[in-house]
Amino acid sequence: MTLIYLVRHGETDWNLAKRIQGSTDIPLNATGREQAATTGRLLARRQWDLIVSSPLVRASETARIIASETGLAAPLLIDALQERQYGDAEGLDYRTIEERYPNDAHVRGRETREAVAARVLPAIMELADAHPDDSIIVVSHGGVIRTILNIVDPDNVHGTIRNGSVHSFRHTDGTLDLIAFDDPIEQESLDCASEDIAEQNALEAR
Repeated sequence: MTLIYLVRHGETDWNLAKRIQGSTDIPLNATGREQAATTGRLLARRQWDLIVSSPLVRASETARIIASETGLAAPLLIDALQERQYGDAEGLDYRTIEERYPNDAHVRGRETREAVAARVLPAIMELADAHPDDSIIVVSHGGVIRTILNIVDPDNVHGTIRNGSVHSFRHTDGTLDLIAFDDPIEQESLDCASEDIAEQNALEAR
């Protein structure tokens, strides 16, 4: 059995401004770095074998901070863990998106959820297969985590995927199962969450 703990990156200024990021490479802000450190200290309560990350800077910086807190080596960067590409919607805030693309209208250049699943899930399964019986931290993005949840646990509705939140899975005999959405290991990260967090994260569901 391999344990996979998915972590959403810390806050960025675009999160704070409620702008959709997608593949746009926005760094963490001060709050995001604090969230990453808090999550790292919480994860340090357990033993880990490996940390991997999306190469986008908001994720890779989060992963480096967590690695420092947990005593792990530098994160391995995996391209397939990048956020969903949102095409022409990247950089827009949620009000503008609702005006320009009402009712989930077509957005030029936006990656389909099926395409996201086709690259993300095989990468997670390959990682688990390559590290049997290990415990792995995977730092990625809201859209990626939502995609995995929709595949692994399709019959349940999951809430907001907050910056710095942790979601645990187990891989056994080629099957990935959800252990806990918002795993209790990360409850204290609420202390450094910004106001209007629900609005900030509304975009990752689009």
